[in-house]
Amino acid sequence: MSKKGGHQARKRFGQNFLHDPGVIERIVRSISPRADDAMVEIGPGLGALTEEILAVNPHLQVVELDRDLIPVLRTKFFNYPDFRIHEADALRFDFSSLVTDGKPLRIVGNLPYNISTPLIFHLLSQSGVVKDMHFMLQKEVVQRMAAGPGENNYGRLGIMTQYFCKVQPLFEVGPGAFKPAPKVDSAIVRLVPHESLPHLAKDHKTLQVVVRTAFNARRKTLRKALGTLVSAEQLQSLGINDGLRPENLSLADFVAIADFVADQGLLQDAPDAANDDTGVSDD
Repeated sequence: MSKKGGHQARKRFGQNFLHDPGVIERIVRSISPRADDAMVEIGPGLGALTEEILAVNPHLQVVELDRDLIPVLRTKFFNYPDFRIHEADALRFDFSSLVTDGKPLRIVGNLPYNISTPLIFHLLSQSGVVKDMHFMLQKEVVQRMAAGPGENNYGRLGIMTQYFCKVQPLFEVGPGAFKPAPKVDSAIVRLVPHESLPHLAKDHKTLQVVVRTAFNARRKTLRKALGTLVSAEQLQSLGINDGLRPENLSLADFVAIADFVADQGLLQDAPDAANDDTGVSDD
């Protein structure tokens, strides 16, 4: 909790510090940390969640961008010699560098709303070294992650997250649990990387391009939305109704289209799409 004269939340970092003891306890119960877990927290802030995890796992590592918070954390947790702070931007941080003895990471965090979606995609690109992730996110973002075909919130974020992970929304958190209180509701989500991808694409970047292209024109039919990549006849040959809209297709359908595009070499001249799926909006 921020005290008078203490650290003030910074808008440019999207900081909203969690302070509700009941919510913190519920989050920790959901995470269920163990002493031997390879725990990593993103954006510990003033250490409200950090304190509870350290009590169970004294080897916790944290990634914090705000340099003014570093001395606050060092002072607060000086009696934990194995506690490590990485002063870095989580969007560019190599989380695989934290893996020791091949033990996968358990990543947690109250993520800033302004970077939550690109950060999720950054972490998904490193999902091979992750055991699970528990995040506090804007409620709308969690809804999009978990949405299925035909639902209003279904789009790029959900498809690409579900490509890599099982998505499990846990519970919602009101604005009053934070200081300052955000103007939106929040939710906790658990992401568990698939041991083996249920719908493995031949080329991940091609899948990104197909999904992005489709949802850039989500209100149009597939024959129009994907017209620059595949023809109506080619979609029909894959058993896909070209008169449907992108929101009606499953992950498996998008992988089938992406594999066809990859096999035909239709994206050889397309720009690198590695970072194209970072926007929350699917329009």
